[in-house]
Amino acid sequence: MQLTESHRQYWRKNLNITAILLAIWFIVTFVVSYFARELSFNFFGWPFSFWMGAQGSLIIYVLIIGYYARYMNKLDIEHDVHEGEE
Repeated sequence: MQLTESHRQYWRKNLNITAILLAIWFIVTFVVSYFARELSFNFFGWPFSFWMGAQGSLIIYVLIIGYYARYMNKLDIEHDVHEGEE
């Protein structure tokens, strides 16, 4: 199967958004926990490191998933590969 320029653009955009969201995931998961002792300010009445471990990281994970789903739906429609009604 011959790939068109539209397929290449679609795949490039998909890889770019995946790399960006994985970088955000890495920062939230590993960098924040690595610097937990230095992040000792209060956030919503709790120490920031505790809040991120208990709730903040989970909220960010859900936001990443929601953003990726919305972005990919728009990208599918833009490149005419969506599974919509005919």
